Amino acid sequence: MTVPQGTIRTFDVATRTATLLDDLLVEHAVDAEAVTASGLMEMRIGQRVRFELDGDRVHLVNIVSL
Repeated sequence: MTVPQGTIRTFDVATRTATLLDDLLVEHAVDAEAVTASGLMEMRIGQRVRFELDGDRVHLVNIVSL
């Protein structure tokens, strides 16, 4: 099973929510719970990530490092 990847499109520091655009150009909302579960303090716009979906909900985001 391939883990989907995408790029952070927006990140709101105050609400700790984000949106990401996957490689198929589908936008996904990332709620504060998913950001916290991922252990991330912040995300940068344009940052490359792997993510897991539970239905339509993103529940885990990991930074892709080169």
